[in-house]
Amino acid sequence: MNRRAFAHRMSIAAVGALTLSVLGGSGFAAALDDPYGDEEVAVSVDIAEVEGPGALSMTVDGTTAALAETPGTPTTRLFSGSLPTVTVTDTRAPEDIPEGAFWYVLGSITDFSGDAAQPDIISADSFGWAPVLTEGDPGSVSAGDEVEPGEGFVDPEILSVAYGSAEIAPEGSWSANAGLTLKTGADVAPGKYTAQLTLSLFE
Repeated sequence: MNRRAFAHRMSIAAVGALTLSVLGGSGFAAALDDPYGDEEVAVSVDIAEVEGPGALSMTVDGTTAALAETPGTPTTRLFSGSLPTVTVTDTRAPEDIPEGAFWYVLGSITDFSGDAAQPDIISADSFGWAPVLTEGDPGSVSAGDEVEPGEGFVDPEILSVAYGSAEIAPEGSWSANAGLTLKTGADVAPGKYTAQLTLSLFE
């Protein structure tokens, strides 16, 4: 079985922002009010069809996921959020796909660790997710099974899978995301914790 991997790392942490500023004044604009003539230039481009065998690829619509607290119990605390949408695109022709090949997306996560003020470590098996297919033919691609906190993520878990790459519609794309859940004890030390969630595409 031909096996290729593409990995995308994301932090469960705060989202940063980039602000662009444009500075200008009114004097130059006023000078353009009375032009001495106008000429137009047509700009064109010829974009040729992409030639080649195509490729299997994965994109993730974001690099962060923030978890917020939801109602728990007297002995547990729960935190939930959403995974950015993960899209697998296959532009290969069926004849270019090895016989018997199939692709799948796996997720794995590290333990959650705090800064110096939060010495606690929250183990990876306290994390869970509920994958769902959001785009594409559900008959050809399936979402992975729900993983409850405490029942998985010691080993990588399936986000989405296509059984038979050559049999599903060629030159297609399929998207999935997942609800994320973290469960801790009620006595967990307060503070900010982060973990690295790695999404990998294999065939």
